[in-house]
Amino acid sequence: MRLQVKGKNVEVSPSIREYAERKLSKLSKQLAEQTQVEVELSEQRNPSIAESHVAEGTIFTKGPTLRAREASSDMKASIDQLVDKLERQVKRYRELRTVEPRRHVEHNGDSGPGPAA
Repeated sequence: MRLQVKGKNVEVSPSIREYAERKLSKLSKQLAEQTQVEVELSEQRNPSIAESHVAEGTIFTKGPTLRAREASSDMKASIDQLVDKLERQVKRYRELRTVEPRRHVEHNGDSGPGPAA
């Protein structure tokens, strides 16, 4: 898993970056080695918004792109909620990938449509 933590209009401190990397390392067990994971941290500067610390995550898989967005009053809480949401999405994605309907077609020994004998 290749992880990229970046800030949008906010400086990402080394402690927050290390915290995000440690939390998201749980996903590396379930994702392929070359999977790109991006986390974007931002802060909304509107005083009327109480949950101003926003964490957005994007996982680029072979199939669908998984995205999640969480906001709270604390950046670490936003990261925790984001990781929970992404873990659920990755788990569902992995379950869907194991069952491929086109490979489970039942064959009853017929040679196909043709004249009845």
